[in-house]
Amino acid sequence: MEIAGIVLAAGAGRRYGMPKALVPYRGSLLVHRAAGVLRAAGVTETVVVVGAQAGRVRAVAPELTCVDNPDWATGMASSLRAGLAAVAAGPADAAVVLLVDMPGVTPAAVRAIAAHASPDALVLGGYGDRRAHPVLLGREHWAGVAATATGDRGARDYLRAHADQVRVVPVGDVADDTDLDVPEKVTDRA
Repeated sequence: MEIAGIVLAAGAGRRYGMPKALVPYRGSLLVHRAAGVLRAAGVTETVVVVGAQAGRVRAVAPELTCVDNPDWATGMASSLRAGLAAVAAGPADAAVVLLVDMPGVTPAAVRAIAAHASPDALVLGGYGDRRAHPVLLGREHWAGVAATATGDRGARDYLRAHADQVRVVPVGDVADDTDLDVPEKVTDRA
């Protein structure tokens, strides 16, 4: 089973004050951390979707495969579409999607989600009563996800419409679903 990784890292981080891809966190930048989680989990290829400050992200992470999202300002959905289009050109049967600003997601959480990979899979990480990343989308769903993704909702509407097909895998024992929206969270967790 070929599994691709997609890191959504195109936003400007307006509330944060800078693009989150470039935020230092526990000894590395968030963009390196997210790509490293996917690599350590064993995905076959990873693309990082960039937009705001794309040149700076590429400069600090030349080893990563970056995909441009020229529409990054319209929200996460355009980044998800760009990432899915990039991995669709390859052999992947499924893609694991990570947000760059969720450093508590671990390789163990990605492996737990990826264990359920198939072309028709829809899998979410479960943290108690919350559903969050990592998210795995089987190839058979990519076109539908891309067609319904709008604004900052990403795959949310598609996943709700296909709730009977969604598998939630508990990962709260090996990961944390906190997202870094403001700088204070980094100092709280550092």
